[in-house]
Amino acid sequence: MDPAFRSITELLASLPGIGPRHATRIALALLERTPEELSELGDAIARVRERIRQCGQCFNVSDEGLCAVCRDRRRDAQSIMVIEKITDLESVERAHIWRGTYHVLGGALSPADGVGPERLHIADLAARVDRIVQETGALELVLATNPTAAGEMTAHYIRDMFTGIPGVRTTRLARGLSTGTHLEYADEITLKHALDARR
Repeated sequence: MDPAFRSITELLASLPGIGPRHATRIALALLERTPEELSELGDAIARVRERIRQCGQCFNVSDEGLCAVCRDRRRDAQSIMVIEKITDLESVERAHIWRGTYHVLGGALSPADGVGPERLHIADLAARVDRIVQETGALELVLATNPTAAGEMTAHYIRDMFTGIPGVRTTRLARGLSTGTHLEYADEITLKHALDARR
């Protein structure tokens, strides 16, 4: 492989979710673009840190101080869905089922990987909850971290933080078997959640 081409594919492959084969396909697709298109793409990438920031309230991406969700006065500011990543927020928004707001933690607790509460936006969540409860008297936190060991640990940590705080109600997304799943293929944790959430 040509050294210049290899250099581009290695840079692309360093991005999350892009493996070597996918990186090669992207690099080949870039070669089919006009110099003007490549220049426009290069400029947009070079300016991404200047133009796109984190929302000052929920830590979603934003080109202003607050993101579009936090600016939307039609959203229920007393209902906050706590999620790990911005991609989780995008998935929920695509479904058009949530009219509350969000709080993006920036990951999940993982002591083995050196990710403690100080590495996440947990202190920011506590300050936000305190402010809303003082203003309105009540708030629901929907803990929507992923159903992994780290996600469960994070949800328990946050729930424990707010247990006994007047006006704060914490709930957890239900877990269980998805439609079309066969019992023989379900893992133990999924089966446990399905049984716990039975109705």
